[in-house]
Amino acid sequence: MATAATERLRNYLEAFHRLGIDAASQPAWLRALRDRGFARFCEAGFPTTKNEDWRFTNVNAIAQTPFQLARDARQLGAIYGDTLDACRIPGAACQLVFLNGRFAAELSELGSLPEGVRVESLAQGIAHDGKSLESHLGHYLNIERDAFAALNTAFIEDGAYVYLPRRTVLEAPIYFLFISIPTQHPEMTNPRNLIVAEDATEASIVEDYVSLGSGISFSNVVTELVAGENAVISHYLLEREDRQAFNVSTLRTQQGRSANVSSHSVLLGGGLVRNNVHPVLAGEGGECLINGLFIGNGSQHMDNYMLVEHASPHCSSRQFYNGILDGHSHGVFHGRIIVHKDAQKTDAKQTNRNLLLSDDAQIDTKPQLEIYADDVKCTHGATIGQVEENALFYLRSRGIDEASARSLLLLAFANECLDRMKCLPVREYLQDLVQGWLPGISTPAGDTTADNLEIARRWEEVG
Repeated sequence: MATAATERLRNYLEAFHRLGIDAASQPAWLRALRDRGFARFCEAGFPTTKNEDWRFTNVNAIAQTPFQLARDARQLGAIYGDTLDACRIPGAACQLVFLNGRFAAELSELGSLPEGVRVESLAQGIAHDGKSLESHLGHYLNIERDAFAALNTAFIEDGAYVYLPRRTVLEAPIYFLFISIPTQHPEMTNPRNLIVAEDATEASIVEDYVSLGSGISFSNVVTELVAGENAVISHYLLEREDRQAFNVSTLRTQQGRSANVSSHSVLLGGGLVRNNVHPVLAGEGGECLINGLFIGNGSQHMDNYMLVEHASPHCSSRQFYNGILDGHSHGVFHGRIIVHKDAQKTDAKQTNRNLLLSDDAQIDTKPQLEIYADDVKCTHGATIGQVEENALFYLRSRGIDEASARSLLLLAFANECLDRMKCLPVREYLQDLVQGWLPGISTPAGDTTADNLEIARRWEEVG
């Protein structure tokens, strides 16, 4: 067994060696960080279902695939404007485009940002001001507990970097578009994003992962988000890659005193998807919202792992995740709340709701509380069901056909999550997009057709 495991890691060892040669000019602290990540990955290996955090997700398909580092996508062909236009969020302050994990300046639009705000690729940030990044990059992520986080750290090369100086307020969202271009060989990208928001800042940041073409690819993403005192930050993750794609994403947030951070996830594509969200409320009076929607069909597997740590008193957190599963798809929600000893007056709530649209769809849900303080208010709950027959009958009794009635109910269920998104351009964009992914609604993503307008009209009439 040890020999088999060594064989699986050989291609990663070769890729790490090649990357080390290419990155010989990187600062010593970054090379040391990458070395620690790779050493930990080699020690731990890929997780198995014996690991409680991965109990419901088998990653053998990733472990046994000989992934190589993705090549520079600009050598594979042109990216046309209409491709980017289809992904663009109207009104975004700026758009950074990454092809196979590497920044594509010629496709990006930096826009006009306030003085002192930095939005650039991570590689640029390290080259221009590595000392500033050194104090944050890798300081919050726990590579000891997550082999995928260690793997990402080992292959840090590029990603997005955002710095918001004190009292900065951005009305329009910052948008990162990560495009995977599969080839005939399985390839892996490891985007690493760092967002540093100083005290009293406000901003919305969107990460969007898409595939251009079909093929086996692996996106292993890590985002570290640092929110200073009284900061209000909304983070959006949109995953809509090819059905042959693997996507493992980790969002690690560190919140200061009275900081308010929202995490919104919308999972639509991918064959095997793992969404990790790990906020630490380190400052007193912090607030955290974890909100998500996942829609699965075919044989998709979508795993959502939430780990919320209350480390200071008088903090509150809310988790709301809705799943819609059809075909043979498999969904997972594992929500874990840890209330540390000193986190008195904690207020935490966790809710997971799921609709199963076929007899073969499956959901595993595990709400979990670990409380070490004695003055807290914590609740959790989960529901699993089908489309409500009474609601369906109510709509049909008012002249709406069965297919449209089901679509209305699914839209309403999905909108429970979308309505919690405060950034209007992002919310409207996702509402249009989600309509095209819901089972029974064949509209292409992002295209509001006459049929959908008719459904919306009927919904207003019933309301």
